[in-house]
Amino acid sequence: MISIDYPSYSFRSRSAEGLNYIFDPFRKRWVLLTPEEWVRQNFLQYIHQTLLYPKSLIAVEKALQLGELKKRFDILLYNNAQKPFLLVECKASNIKLTSEVLQQALRYNLSIPVPYIVITNGLETYAFKKTETNLVEIAEIPCF
Repeated sequence: MISIDYPSYSFRSRSAEGLNYIFDPFRKRWVLLTPEEWVRQNFLQYIHQTLLYPKSLIAVEKALQLGELKKRFDILLYNNAQKPFLLVECKASNIKLTSEVLQQALRYNLSIPVPYIVITNGLETYAFKKTETNLVEIAEIPCF
């Protein structure tokens, strides 16, 4: 497991019609503040501020096709050559990071092949590097 020290960040939030929203600076829009969104926004700040990935190489909540199913990945990082590099699956902090969560990320990886996969619930984070034959847990997420 990777221990993450999340950077401080002044999130913009607002309420409307009894619902709470947070401004996503990567998607440049207000989104409903769910427990999973809270994890996603904090992890985005971590990869941007701490791991130094530029905003231009970070995609958030984009559609992907899995057979006949349409799904959405949480976070996808690109390398300097604009190739998918690292896929992140976020869960709410009360969701355990089981093999099912990893399998979900691996299914997304069928559509968007990447060398690195990360799963996080904000409290726990696991990172993996794909080799030709298997998946190896790694001790840290690659910096930009």
